[in-house]
Amino acid sequence: QVQLVESGGGLVQPGGSLRLSCAASGSRFTIYTMGWYRQAPGKQRESVAAITRSGITMFTDSVKGRFTITRDNDKNTVFLQMNSLKPEDTAVYYCNAQGPAAAQYWGQGTQVTVSS
Repeated sequence: QVQLVESGGGLVQPGGSLRLSCAASGSRFTIYTMGWYRQAPGKQRESVAAITRSGITMFTDSVKGRFTITRDNDKNTVFLQMNSLKPEDTAVYYCNAQGPAAAQYWGQGTQVTVSS
């Protein structure tokens, strides 16, 4: 059973930065795309950023130029560097990993609050 453990959330002022980390453990097979989703109160969960095993990245339009996603394949770890944070970035952020046969795994979520 794959487990995803997230860390790095918290409270930050507008314009500030946070770095989220997510480590996958318990996997006996290759983990393909890893990424981050977020869900704000009263809204649907949305994809924020993703990175393939080969390093191809994808971002939702609202975070382009502000967020960076990287990964360490050897450690099955993915990072989300969030800069120039805005109040509308406030949400619970979930790590996601894709395994063989379209298997999906989720972390427990970490709260990011952007407020002055």
